[in-house]
Amino acid sequence: MRIEHVSFGAINIEGERYDHDVVIERGEVRKRKKGPSKAHRSDFGHTPLSAGENIPWRGDTLFIGTGAYGRLPVMKDVYAEAAKRGIKIVEAPTLEVCDLLGEFEPADVNAILHVTC
Repeated sequence: MRIEHVSFGAINIEGERYDHDVVIERGEVRKRKKGPSKAHRSDFGHTPLSAGENIPWRGDTLFIGTGAYGRLPVMKDVYAEAAKRGIKIVEAPTLEVCDLLGEFEPADVNAILHVTC
């Protein structure tokens, strides 16, 4: 998957610029809808990633880009749901995850990328 540039607050995927968190499901990019996770914000000081969100569970690996400084909290329920489904989670700062995704065809990519902190 071609991710050309990552900077604080912006990301280019397959030639398209995104100024918000994104979900990539088998190469299709959409905006991350944080609504279900916002109830947990006070517990973390930041809106975390929870299993209540529309997570791309298809495939055998879910990549989670935790932001420029690795600050996106990933709740335990995400790991529990992934284990139940037999899905491996690769979690790292977004730039590192983007480098990894460059090795895959778009149809093989399932990821959540936090583009700010």
